[in-house]
Amino acid sequence: MKKGIDYPGVTVVFMCHDGAGNFLLNKRSVNCRDEHGKWDAGGGGVDLGEGVIETLTKEITEEYGTEILDHEFLGYRDCHRVHNENKTHWIALDFLVHVDRSKVVNNEPHKFDEIGWFKWGEFPEPRHSLFPLFFDTHKEQLSRFEK
Repeated sequence: MKKGIDYPGVTVVFMCHDGAGNFLLNKRSVNCRDEHGKWDAGGGGVDLGEGVIETLTKEITEEYGTEILDHEFLGYRDCHRVHNENKTHWIALDFLVHVDRSKVVNNEPHKFDEIGWFKWGEFPEPRHSLFPLFFDTHKEQLSRFEK
């Protein structure tokens, strides 16, 4: 059975920031499951027996080689879409995460063609198809970053 296809998968999604108004995104490579060449926030599936914050910490270390300075739980999203002709369903637990910008590296160059820091509202295109849902779902909490 496949997580997200045969049953709902649970994932943590995180938007990293440096505390100075810059946000970290990654450009997905052809080695990612889907949405190649699109800019996205970070994330990863919660494994059986693993806690949510444990997953958050593990994924940020794996993807960006750094640790969490602080985090804020924004809420959750039901993410439905079609991938390779399969309907998928993920429950995304969304976080805003403060990291030390000087310690961030592309720790998964096989998954990310590049990473970059961007000001709010100046995010590059094309973006992951679920990116708008992230902003729409959490617009109240995220409005403090709007210019």
